Amino acid sequence: MKFLLIFIFVTLSFCGHNKDEWKERAIYQLITDRFATSDGSEPQCDLKKYCGGTYRGLINQLDYIKGMGFNAIWISPIIKNFEGTIDGYQSYHGYHFIDLYSLNPHFGSEEDFKELISKCHEKDIWVMVDVVANHVGPVGEDYSQINPFNSSEYYHERCQITDWENQTEVEYCRLSDLPDLAQENQFVSKKLIEWISDLVKKYDIDGIRIDTIPEVSQSFWEKFSQAAGVYTLGEVFNGRPWYVASYQKCVDGVFNYPFYYTIQDSFCGSMRNLENYIYNARTEFSDPSILGIFVENHDNPRFLNRCNDRYKFKNANILSIFWEGIPVFYYGGEQWFSGGADPNNREPLWGHYDTDSDMYKSLSIANKVRNEQKIWKYQQVQRYADDVFYSFTRGNVLVCVTRGESCQRTITYHDFLEGDKLCNALDPSDCVTVSGGAININMGQDPKIYVKQ
Repeated sequence: MKFLLIFIFVTLSFCGHNKDEWKERAIYQLITDRFATSDGSEPQCDLKKYCGGTYRGLINQLDYIKGMGFNAIWISPIIKNFEGTIDGYQSYHGYHFIDLYSLNPHFGSEEDFKELISKCHEKDIWVMVDVVANHVGPVGEDYSQINPFNSSEYYHERCQITDWENQTEVEYCRLSDLPDLAQENQFVSKKLIEWISDLVKKYDIDGIRIDTIPEVSQSFWEKFSQAAGVYTLGEVFNGRPWYVASYQKCVDGVFNYPFYYTIQDSFCGSMRNLENYIYNARTEFSDPSILGIFVENHDNPRFLNRCNDRYKFKNANILSIFWEGIPVFYYGGEQWFSGGADPNNREPLWGHYDTDSDMYKSLSIANKVRNEQKIWKYQQVQRYADDVFYSFTRGNVLVCVTRGESCQRTITYHDFLEGDKLCNALDPSDCVTVSGGAININMGQDPKIYVKQ
């Protein structure tokens, strides 16, 4: 009887969150090593090496994240990593695991990590953990360093990915010369699947982000995702909609890289690209509502590095908060970070926790509207599109964005009634009334989030 009660308690105490529940979340992506130090210090940082960010520091800054309205965080991989230096780089990012069953001590103790999860849940912040199952740390062919995959039989033969159009090569050869695990090996597959199931349950993790999805067969990811028992969001670093969409058969959602490139082309080019994208997305993806929507991330130069215009950046991010899918915002954007390619796009945040930043406050308002209006329950409908201006609705919310340029537009295709009043959440004094079936929009450089009153 005692055993039965313990089993029931453990079963009930773990309540993973599925893909439909995650639609209500807005994710703040951070690099654990770069977000906050335990004691609040602000050390100088060599961006190629560990800088000192910890779980304890993250705990101390949860209110900073909560203040922007984000109710989920995506943190770096938590597993113990390779301790050496390769080409001047240390494995601060977490993608070079050497021991599946130990945590990375640079980020804190196991108790620190458990407390982070607990404190997040107290604040209704869900935790998404990054995981790697394609490769291990840069140990060459000295597999004795890897637990539990300490023999050459657990890896593919050494070769490098050179032709990304050759799917066999992509799945069997090495990414950046990182030893490539052979998931078709029964021991490898079994251990990885058991590990992800145990990891999620042990730490009460709410969701997982999966690294390098195309580099492993889809049949493995299907089993891995099912074993996780929570929402799985996979990285398919590719701009072709059909290719990225094909992986939604084996994981819940994927990062919408085709839309990422569309955002870049739209706000730094023509907004017509947004109109062209919608048809492709709804044709290719089985469920666009659970894709990860992002303007920038840790693998690409920041938006402001490519397109140095804060108004464009603000418009792009407001659009992403309301676009069909789950918004994922990359840390530092709220403070106008503009770093270039890796590692320059992985700046430490300490010294920049400015809650009066215009971007910080705009995100707070946008997420508040997103939650209050429960926009995930409503279809996204395009209302107007041209080279400069784009508008769409989600329920009672009308989103209007530009390339950061002033313009005037009249919207006649909408579902609002004559006399309905809509006010801009970013500027409550800015209200419009439906008159003669038309909504007259007078855009400055800022985006507008009109909400029916």
